[in-house]
Amino acid sequence: MPVVKLADGELNYRIDGRDDAPVLVLSNSLGTDLHMWDAQIPGFAEHFRVLRYDTRGHGASLVTPGPYSIEQLGRDVLALLDALNIDKAHFCGLSMGGLTGQWLGINAAERIGRLVLCNTAAKIGSPEVWNPRIDSVLAGGAQAMRDLRDASISRWFTAEFAAAQPEKVEPIVEMLAQTSPQGYAANCAAVRDADFREQLGAIRAPTLIVCGSADPVTTTEHGRFMQERISGAELVEFHAAHLSNVEAGDAFTQRVLDFLRG
Repeated sequence: MPVVKLADGELNYRIDGRDDAPVLVLSNSLGTDLHMWDAQIPGFAEHFRVLRYDTRGHGASLVTPGPYSIEQLGRDVLALLDALNIDKAHFCGLSMGGLTGQWLGINAAERIGRLVLCNTAAKIGSPEVWNPRIDSVLAGGAQAMRDLRDASISRWFTAEFAAAQPEKVEPIVEMLAQTSPQGYAANCAAVRDADFREQLGAIRAPTLIVCGSADPVTTTEHGRFMQERISGAELVEFHAAHLSNVEAGDAFTQRVLDFLRG
């Protein structure tokens, strides 16, 4: 896959769809890579030039020294757009990718068309949640990432989906097991430190907020908090846990397409 060189690293990316179509950027969640969006690509690529990338520290993108910040991740997106001569794009991010989307909506409004914030919140968790996880993966390395994979299934998917669709669950959680411990910890710090609760009102892009009714991490209440503060924002809820794009599948794809093409 191609890469874009940054001042301190490189981002792995992939483009699907027609060159003459509007650009849609997809941003992965913590502990996954650009393939978390595979199920959406056939539908999205019919209408958009779909630009996926591995967030810094994930997948085939470079692991640079941490900790990272969401501003840093947002600026990586802008550098990617600049390198590809893309002036403006729609943006869809999930969880950590949704935090990146919030930063872009607040700080780079002229570069963002429509904004989709999936299974995310203006503030996710607390230092009491994130610091022990950071310490454990840095101390435990690859084994700690494998342990985290098993523990994450219940957060990422409902029990019934995990039992009925193992062929969809296993490739996703394996991404977590293969993530660099140093990259994962650096991104945990970015999520830990992000807090956009007082800045959401600055987002002017048409915004869709996607929630999972069984999401134990970023709840529908978190979604409503954002909706109340982003002018004109729409909200949709699927029966899903944290990775609603995987669990809701075609219904997720269609609802996001309806919004982006609206």
